[in-house]
Amino acid sequence: MTEPAATELPYRSGVGVMLLNDAGRVWIGRRIPKIDDEGDDHRWQMPQGGIDGDESPRAAALRELEEETGVSRVEVIAESRGWFCYDLPEELVGIALKGKYRGQRLKWIAMRHLGGDEEVDISGHGRHRAEFDAWRWADMAALPELAVPFKRGVYEAVIKEFGNLAGS
Repeated sequence: MTEPAATELPYRSGVGVMLLNDAGRVWIGRRIPKIDDEGDDHRWQMPQGGIDGDESPRAAALRELEEETGVSRVEVIAESRGWFCYDLPEELVGIALKGKYRGQRLKWIAMRHLGGDEEVDISGHGRHRAEFDAWRWADMAALPELAVPFKRGVYEAVIKEFGNLAGS
């Protein structure tokens, strides 16, 4: 039995969060590798995850943000007009995303962090598996170069849409 071609697989619906601090910098976490990545430095990403059942994108974004970062003191300041898709590289199709999807289709939500850095807890805080092994605030323009290559187009599109928020 042959595996389906990537183009025959659906996109997984999810959300991404651009969390901004008072200085207009964006929260990024360094993903814990799931497979040996031979020291790849492009493991930084903004929080993201799936939408559960009939959950709204906004509710999913708030849930994912708290699960992945421990952050709950936020103000939602924008939602992307559309959805942004990325395809997995050929070598990850059938492996990543439980092998069921060709990539992800994400609605992006921009939020302002209202708490301090001490609120950040990437340990998974007992309820969830940790996704990140480090975190930091980064300049918005630097995000695409820090991300895995197959997500760069999405990050560029999100920056284009939310770029005006860095100074607000």
